[in-house]
Amino acid sequence: MKTSTLPRPPGLLHSIKQLYALTKPRVVQLIVFCAVIGMFLAVPGLPEWRPLVFGTLGIWLVASAAAAFNCLVEQKIDAVMRRTSWRPSATGELGTSSIIAFSGVLCAAGMLLLYTQVNALTMWLTFGTFIGYAVVYTVLLKPATPQNIVIGGASGAMPPVLGWAAMTNHVSAQALILFLIIFLWTPPHFWALALYRTDDYKKSGLPMLPVTHGSEYTRLQVLLYTLVLTAVSLMPFAMHMSGLVYAIAAVVLDAIFIAYAWELKQRYSDWLARKTFRYSIIYLSLLFAAMLLDHYIKI
Repeated sequence: MKTSTLPRPPGLLHSIKQLYALTKPRVVQLIVFCAVIGMFLAVPGLPEWRPLVFGTLGIWLVASAAAAFNCLVEQKIDAVMRRTSWRPSATGELGTSSIIAFSGVLCAAGMLLLYTQVNALTMWLTFGTFIGYAVVYTVLLKPATPQNIVIGGASGAMPPVLGWAAMTNHVSAQALILFLIIFLWTPPHFWALALYRTDDYKKSGLPMLPVTHGSEYTRLQVLLYTLVLTAVSLMPFAMHMSGLVYAIAAVVLDAIFIAYAWELKQRYSDWLARKTFRYSIIYLSLLFAAMLLDHYIKI
């Protein structure tokens, strides 16, 4: 007699991997990296271990919760986009209740850590960032305006401010400069991606800039924002927040970014847009790393 072979339910490890995928690990890694840099820059020497460790963990948990909630809200959009159709929220492998519970637990755990082990200011700023990304950007702005990434970029620019607040329990002008750098970096970074994913965004129905205003206009905006970013990225040196090491690194990194943006404006190709997008991630990582190095070298 033939025994029927029924598919086995997914195991615990598979479920954990699926939930982890919802947290957008690569995006969150950059968020946490910028927050940690803010922590180190906020104090003259090495930061205290408690706010460093628990602040990092708390920010990571809340950022992961926001990413998971974003996947839930955009599951129908993700399902029609090649870049995101693999997500377990888009494929239906994880249900709505599971994602809500997962996001809620992460957010609550992160806020509890920040409130009890760091300070209330950091907790509220981090919660505000969660609302800004998960609700204001994802639910309200993204489907409503092609300037969604500009306005919504404010929440993505908050990590160094959160790190700064974790160490000092206040927000200084220096922290706001770090905020401004990421705020101006976000549009050229994201629009470079949107340029070579325009067909995906057309299918999704989202009013991304290349869809509503065309490739040429978007490429011009990438170049203009990159030029403004260059000026702002030199503010830490101009305001004696950083020294010569940072200034040299910023000039070199900015020159390369401008070269990419200029070439993208003059001779577009998906290959070049993809390279510009990838360089933008390298740019921000190296810029903040140079700021950290300069902070301790003091040249």
